[in-house]
Amino acid sequence: MARATVPFLMLVAFALFFATYNTVTMIVRHSNKLGHPDLDIMDEVKEHSSSFIDPVVKMPKSLATTTNMPFHVALTSTDAPYTKWQSRIMYYWYKRFKDQPGSEMGEFTRVLHSGRPDNLMNEIPTVVVDPLPPGSDRGYVVLNRPWAIVQWLRKATIKEEYIMMAEPDHVFVKPLPNLAREDYPAAFPFFYIKPTEHSKVIRKFYPKENGPVTDIDPIGNSPVIIKKSQLEKIAPTWMNVSIRLKDDPEADKTFGWVLEMYGYAIASALHGVQHVLRKDFMVQPPWDLDVGKKFIIHYTYGCDYTMKGELTYGKIGEWRFDKRSYLQGAPPRNLSLPPPGVPESVKGVWNAERS
Repeated sequence: MARATVPFLMLVAFALFFATYNTVTMIVRHSNKLGHPDLDIMDEVKEHSSSFIDPVVKMPKSLATTTNMPFHVALTSTDAPYTKWQSRIMYYWYKRFKDQPGSEMGEFTRVLHSGRPDNLMNEIPTVVVDPLPPGSDRGYVVLNRPWAIVQWLRKATIKEEYIMMAEPDHVFVKPLPNLAREDYPAAFPFFYIKPTEHSKVIRKFYPKENGPVTDIDPIGNSPVIIKKSQLEKIAPTWMNVSIRLKDDPEADKTFGWVLEMYGYAIASALHGVQHVLRKDFMVQPPWDLDVGKKFIIHYTYGCDYTMKGELTYGKIGEWRFDKRSYLQGAPPRNLSLPPPGVPESVKGVWNAERS
């Protein structure tokens, strides 16, 4: 049998050393990236991947401990009957949990962008601000939201350092702590806000020199808990970007009813602000089934079921709750019981509306 020569053995040894070195280096680099001591950002997202993952900013470990940081709850609303009954329910549940253990909810303001007082002024703490000039919203009422926040920040005395932006169809289901930490605001990630799928349109408002489209969080302005100083910078940009989006036919067609949400997400990125994405912020029935440890129920979707508890989304069910069925006034207190088998989140909506 032939014996291996010394040069051959040296070549094999070098090859094994090189392969081992590369493998160890790759593992170390990968571990360092995922285990950054302060911030873990999934930033290698392929923009056109069919299985893309939303970029996630995790809470910096050095700021993750809970401290006493109260936040002001700001609810934007109109004076329409439809939003008034929702605002009353939202405020009721805010009061229910505000002073319970674990809550860091501070004071509450309904930011009423109708330009005139209404009959809830003595029931809910309210600041009246002006709507956009007539015709400016072109029937898209929520375009008034960023302008309302801009005015409120300028005219109100807000003692809390943090602000939570909320909507009338939010129901608190447990005490809410401050989920933000320092310069890392907290937001709920919406499955239908997908900046990377609309790069061409977004680049009109977020140029390449500002960074990758993946820097834009998959969020809207609500629910968000953010430093007041950050919101004071973002809000005017949010207003201007939202109006520009509405003025752009391609953007208006692409984003539709969530256009103002994209406006906030883009404005935040323009200011270099990324949010900690908190899926435990809220649930959205009927798609989210369990409330679990979530803090808010967002009842924006209609809930339609058979009497066997089977979802019939897109078709009016034998049992249903849809806020749009009550445009002229509040739902009756004697809403029929949900059928057996409906998820916990839907039962939560039913319970909230009856209280």
